[in-house]
Amino acid sequence: MGRWELTILAALAATAACMSLPASVPAGARAGVHAGEALPWAKVRHYVEEFNRHDREVTLTAIPNAAAEAWMERSVPRFECPAPAIERAYYFRWWTYRKHLKRTPDGWVVTEFLPEVGWAGKYNTISCAAGHHLHEGRWITDPSYLDDYARFWFRGGGEPRRYSFWAADALYARYQVTGDPKPLLALLPDLIANYEAWQKDNSDSSGLFWQIDDRDGMELSIGGSGCRPTINSYQFGDARAIARIAALAGKPDIAARFNAEADRLKALVQSRLWDVNASFFKTLPQGAAQHLVDVRELAGYTPWYFNLPDPQFAVAWKQLLDPQGFAAPFGPLTAERRSPRFRFAASHECLWNGPSWPLATAITLTGLANLLNGPPQSAIGKGDYLRLLSAYAASHRLKQPDGSVVDWIDENLDRDTGAWIAHDILAAQGTHDRGKDYNHSTFCDLVISGLVGLRPRADETLEVNPLLPEGTWDFFCLTGVRYHGRTIDILYDRTGKRYGRGAGLRCFADGREVAHSPGLRRLSAPLPPRKEQRAMTGAIAGWSKYAGNPVLGGQYGTCFDISVLKEGGAYRMWVSWRPKQAVAIVESKDGIHWSAPEVVLGPRPETGWEDDINRPVVIRHSGRYEMWYTGQAKGRSAIGFATSDDGRHWERRTDSPVLAPEAAWEKVAVMCPSVLWDSKQKQYRMWYSGGEQYEPDAMGYATSPDGLHWTRLASNPIFRPDPASPWEAHKVTACQVIEEGGWHVMFYIGFRDVDHAQ
Repeated sequence: MGRWELTILAALAATAACMSLPASVPAGARAGVHAGEALPWAKVRHYVEEFNRHDREVTLTAIPNAAAEAWMERSVPRFECPAPAIERAYYFRWWTYRKHLKRTPDGWVVTEFLPEVGWAGKYNTISCAAGHHLHEGRWITDPSYLDDYARFWFRGGGEPRRYSFWAADALYARYQVTGDPKPLLALLPDLIANYEAWQKDNSDSSGLFWQIDDRDGMELSIGGSGCRPTINSYQFGDARAIARIAALAGKPDIAARFNAEADRLKALVQSRLWDVNASFFKTLPQGAAQHLVDVRELAGYTPWYFNLPDPQFAVAWKQLLDPQGFAAPFGPLTAERRSPRFRFAASHECLWNGPSWPLATAITLTGLANLLNGPPQSAIGKGDYLRLLSAYAASHRLKQPDGSVVDWIDENLDRDTGAWIAHDILAAQGTHDRGKDYNHSTFCDLVISGLVGLRPRADETLEVNPLLPEGTWDFFCLTGVRYHGRTIDILYDRTGKRYGRGAGLRCFADGREVAHSPGLRRLSAPLPPRKEQRAMTGAIAGWSKYAGNPVLGGQYGTCFDISVLKEGGAYRMWVSWRPKQAVAIVESKDGIHWSAPEVVLGPRPETGWEDDINRPVVIRHSGRYEMWYTGQAKGRSAIGFATSDDGRHWERRTDSPVLAPEAAWEKVAVMCPSVLWDSKQKQYRMWYSGGEQYEPDAMGYATSPDGLHWTRLASNPIFRPDPASPWEAHKVTACQVIEEGGWHVMFYIGFRDVDHAQ
């Protein structure tokens, strides 16, 4: 065990002793207790009482100390573990974050400093740590705080480019927790414009982005200004996020453009900012024939915050554990200790030449969590994440002149003593409390998404991967997490006696166990339907209508005749978009919130039978998408065939219909195909509607070896109206057929008269 590790352990013990931390919550939760009741608020409320008691409330906030307990009880997840310093810092950081929620005429914003500072913008906001505000605040139950804050930066007078700010990436990360794309999609044009403004103002001749170290929030650094790993990683993250948001919005051209930009930046960061000899990402000064700076700085880990580097670059993480690198009892350091300019003399209180800064620590630990959730590597491990987080937790205290120790978060730290440098310098000058409760970093997010391992995703999957080596802790509990509209509880109980839910790692969604492992390993499971999906209205025969219907149409006009495939946890739907007389594609993560329609197969009047395109059916077969659709012209309908590699770009396989009305019962129309591939018979099977143009009368059946050439069943139609059932006595049409349990099951429309269908 190294010197700095021993010092961390001593600091943790000293912190517990000075603060008179309470004993661990006793075991013995009753057997069978609901997962969400494993940690009732009564067991952790003492933290808020102590924080309030020791606090000098010098700045009036929207949620004062008197309201802190009620706010925290209803707003943030509860957490317990056998490491007192980590548990205490977790609640302390929510307690301080609450102070920075500020109500304004433009809605809620989140501040960095509590007192007004001259370099802030409107409402005392600063974009420097806004990405951290969004990452931390995404776990707050009420979304309105960050809904307002996100709008503020682009439509409320915020200045998102006064400092470096990974805006799109942070907003997308928030969407991965909430599961609600609407706030994100509304800001897509603003995020694109913001990125283009960075390109205009901060592009270097090297193809990289440049930034002044002060505008990175890292003034008086050893490496100085130039093409820094920070700004280029932020821009990479934003480009990749914009591409994902554009794909969510059904804008493939924009998605392709920004994915290409992200790929370009990744290649440049790995080729131009990587020092092969030092095995580290460094700053490249601006100008021709420049060389990388001669110092490793903690900012070199920023690329991993955005999952930018390829696996071979993981060797850089060895420096985080090296006492001559970044390792320190209250670190990590912002510059390597071996540098000749380490802690060079300067009169300014904000130095990035070696002190530990929570902002950089949070970025580094987030990057480390990403690394540990990626491909295997040998440079660093889960135990190191726990040690670094423990050191970070231990830094959350201040020794006062009378010798007492209080919970504290401020600006920068002495590497070895844990003293708050800027605080001490300013206090000596008679300036007090500028950095008190400083909101410039994350901590709770590092516990939730890193240590406990709830890995946010855009799809409807719960993934948990704790960054704890097996045998390290006997228990931990994270409850009341709002995630994709569900309440998530994660319990680890080595013996099964503490929480009464059995031994091992267990994950619950809305009280229902969805995943379990006897040990600490990665778990994933599909999320159950949201409560609003389960508690719908209009239930008939077991079916319930979603209370928020309709889910598609409205501003887009008439959208119906759908064909849906579920792929990779998401839904793709091809729909008749009647205003365009075309087939369009829409996509959704949950079946409720759909992207805007995008035409994928439009009318082609020159063929004489495709003035209007509608009623598609799409299947996947032999590695491609296949669509049969209805073409209509001159009072007649027929069925066509097209194929696609991606579901968006379609090629008609023939200029003529593959099925047109011929039999007497088919009259002037065959339409509404439903197609299955029969792997045993090696043939396609189609059920189709035939008869009148304005709603066909009955349904027939045909088979084909290739999807182009069809043979009708001689005894068609196979399904007719039933005079004994008034609701379908007039017509039956538009079926969909599925295979289920050895049977074929048909869903169809029945007409009681030409204008009324069910």
